[in-house]
Amino acid sequence: MAENHSADSVQARARNCAAAIGALFNGVFGTLDHWRSRVEASTAWGAGEIDPAVYAMVGPELTAADPLLIGAGFIAAPGVVRGKGLHFAWWLGPLEDNPILGTTTEPSQLDLASREYADYLRDLSALEWYRVPEATGARHITGPYVDHLCTCDYILTLTAPVVVGGSMAGVVGADVLVRRLERDALPLMRAVGAPTALVSAAGRVIVSTDPQLPVGTLAAADAGPAWTGAITCPGTNLKVLVRTAQ
Repeated sequence: MAENHSADSVQARARNCAAAIGALFNGVFGTLDHWRSRVEASTAWGAGEIDPAVYAMVGPELTAADPLLIGAGFIAAPGVVRGKGLHFAWWLGPLEDNPILGTTTEPSQLDLASREYADYLRDLSALEWYRVPEATGARHITGPYVDHLCTCDYILTLTAPVVVGGSMAGVVGADVLVRRLERDALPLMRAVGAPTALVSAAGRVIVSTDPQLPVGTLAAADAGPAWTGAITCPGTNLKVLVRTAQ
């Protein structure tokens, strides 16, 4: 009976952990919903108009004290922004010792022309963070993956579709640096009282309290049958796994 009670307690704490992580991400999605409404209501679709409008939205989030977001903005479908086949109104927050930009103290706009290996961005339909919201009309979390374009680190990309006149006009989105997310998620996961992993819908480890499951690990292949739970973080496609056996 004692063992069952202990296991039940672990599962209860795991559910609390999942709920708290879900609330964290839903807070970001709430911000994206606000940005989406503002972009959809816009009547200014030139680059010289949309860029300042987007920065006015995302700048405060990127410059907040200890921000969760490392990048944010609006990515327009081809032809939506006048004179542009494809347009990224996207900003990176202040960076420290970044391999590409060094150390910055203010947000900087992503300049695709200055980035090597950026050609893959020309086909948005091939990119999960654009393709899924376009297909489903719903918000989505992509990752974890290594962002070779900007941060050179593991990130999650949260996106939501922007629809104007019944057509997909692009996505609003935000990047969360995984090592920054760890500061919020790890205390919640340690409180479970058993080894715990936060994984993506595809089973990739995002954050883990088990050193044998580092970020990027495919938990479905490496976690083994001792890991149970698969508790969904409400409002997301993320799950919490718990190791309940040795």
